[in-house]
Amino acid sequence: MNDSAKALLDKGRRAIHAAEVLLKDGEADFAIGRAYYAMLYVAEALLIGKGLRFRKHGGVHAAFGEHFAKGGVLDPKFHRWLLDAYDQRILGDYGVEVSLTDEDAERVIQQAGEFLQAAWVYLSTK
Repeated sequence: MNDSAKALLDKGRRAIHAAEVLLKDGEADFAIGRAYYAMLYVAEALLIGKGLRFRKHGGVHAAFGEHFAKGGVLDPKFHRWLLDAYDQRILGDYGVEVSLTDEDAERVIQQAGEFLQAAWVYLSTK
């Protein structure tokens, strides 16, 4: 695993921690945002491992789907979770009447942690 991928995975770990702190403070919408960013960093780390970099979220989402989910390199659920977390982050960040719950945040944080773990395992073998 190269240094850039390792740094992104560490940033993802820290984003999960921040999400947990926000959730404990009663900020489910912002916790989901941090958990989404954790997933984004994980996806970027995986793509960097293939020599690919993107500037926009949509580019990361599409490339992760193409290079990891479609071919079954990693479980396609991670791609679905990434896309769903993005949608919830948008709702939490820009929605005035936020309907995101603590349970929503707990689920996205758990998914981010599972995604991070899968990426560590995958990249450690490359």
